[in-house]
Amino acid sequence: MAQRGVWKRVVTAAALFGMVVPLAACGSDKAENSTEADGKPVIKMMITRYSTDTPMTKMKWAKDVEAACDCHIQWEDLADSAWSQQKSAKLASGDIADASIFAFDPGDAVKYDYFDDLNANMDKMPNVQRFFKDNTVAEKMVKDKEGHVYVLPTDRGKSYRVSTSHFMINKKWLDKLGLQMPKTWDELTQVLTAFKTQDPNGNGKPDEIPFNMRRLDTDGFKLWNPFVLLNSTGITTSFAGTSPSLQGYYVKNGKVDSFLTQPEYKKVITYLHSLMEQGLVPKDAMTRDDAATTAATTGDGKTARSGLIVGWAKTDFEKLKDEYVPMPVPKDSADRPDSEVTWDYTQDLTELSNHGIAVSKNAKNKEAVYKAINALYSPKISVAQYYGDIPDFVEEKGDKVYRMKDGCYDGKIKCAAVADRFAGWIPDSISVENDQTAEALQEADKAYKDTLANVDPVKDVMPAYVRIDSEEDQTALGNNNTAILSYALAQTAKWIQKGGVDEGWDSYVKKLEDPSLGLKQNIQIWQKYYDQYTSEAN
Repeated sequence: MAQRGVWKRVVTAAALFGMVVPLAACGSDKAENSTEADGKPVIKMMITRYSTDTPMTKMKWAKDVEAACDCHIQWEDLADSAWSQQKSAKLASGDIADASIFAFDPGDAVKYDYFDDLNANMDKMPNVQRFFKDNTVAEKMVKDKEGHVYVLPTDRGKSYRVSTSHFMINKKWLDKLGLQMPKTWDELTQVLTAFKTQDPNGNGKPDEIPFNMRRLDTDGFKLWNPFVLLNSTGITTSFAGTSPSLQGYYVKNGKVDSFLTQPEYKKVITYLHSLMEQGLVPKDAMTRDDAATTAATTGDGKTARSGLIVGWAKTDFEKLKDEYVPMPVPKDSADRPDSEVTWDYTQDLTELSNHGIAVSKNAKNKEAVYKAINALYSPKISVAQYYGDIPDFVEEKGDKVYRMKDGCYDGKIKCAAVADRFAGWIPDSISVENDQTAEALQEADKAYKDTLANVDPVKDVMPAYVRIDSEEDQTALGNNNTAILSYALAQTAKWIQKGGVDEGWDSYVKKLEDPSLGLKQNIQIWQKYYDQYTSEAN
């Protein structure tokens, strides 16, 4: 599916707040050949990505990087599952590659003194210099207060400057049943009830899933979770990347708080339980795995089963995509002013990532490494990394315009590309035609233009460049969040399934606010860094 790479960014949040692994070494010092027989330097480059993709050695753009650095690259090509199992051990041992793509983030550099200061070598990477001049937010995401940069960010271009989440509703069903687009929760309930009872897919079977809702995990709010409904109440979420929203924190008028204890959160729980009680979401919605949710989204490719999802774009539905359109966020009540309704604000986190490429302090051929990185961040090679080899899969039309060839797209980018696992920068001056994923995202985002205009990207959102610079604070956040979320999300799932939020709410809030869980401490930590980074930005 088209969205396959995006939710992996959430993993970096876990890395940021995870437990500290004790240092066992200061880096790899294995005695290995640093040149080939032809005298050219050798650099070892690791990349973590999708296990089914074309091997790095088969990609033409990788050869272009070798030509630019006049070196040989030995690729270590790791699947996501392999890296998730190996990362802690690699960091504990210090045995890391000369350069690592989509593997480490600035939080790792706080804990481990393994990485080269890339800012001190910026003169060797003019393309990265141009990138930082062009996008100051990207630079802020990785530069610490002393000016060090240990991991370069990536930028996949203006086409992806969108929210990660959108409500997608079956317009074909609405039209068949003579229904209007719902604008409030009450109207949405009426629409979902009609989806359940009036056989909108026309197959004579009661197999429609009015709201095909994703489950809640106990370790945080993942992409496309139903609590985007908080935006209906005026609390702006930011469910992506390294945002603290994933752990239940939000910002309003410059003040950090936890929505886990707010009446708006209780209101969403109450509404979701009402949908569960009426059979408008699956009975097993709180426990079923993502594969079951996806299967209900795509169906058999002929007959739709899902009326509504929180997802990426219409491409989620694959062959059924033309039946679906974005649904603007419905207000929790008709009385709420339109100016108070917001939407999930993740534009920077969708376009940018803070874990593009890191360089080992012990890399033997650093001159070659930096030449390679400079090539990776050239616009043309960046396009090839993300979309596919040029001209095999991507046509260069001239005047900074590229076009994906039709054979490359069947719901996912697959043409000898690493997609969002790249280390590169696609400037706003470049246009890529026939990127159907980006086109669908832009189409979905238009439905939220008005509500997004209600969000101040600094005062109502934790900016993407705010991060925790202290290992002590990182550890405190991680330990506290484990206890907070384990309790809060288990209780939330129980209330959605069985009800009882009114009776249990006060004791729930009291427990969360007990100093032993550390919620107040975490709020104070985030407020401290929010104040520091936003004051520096002004």
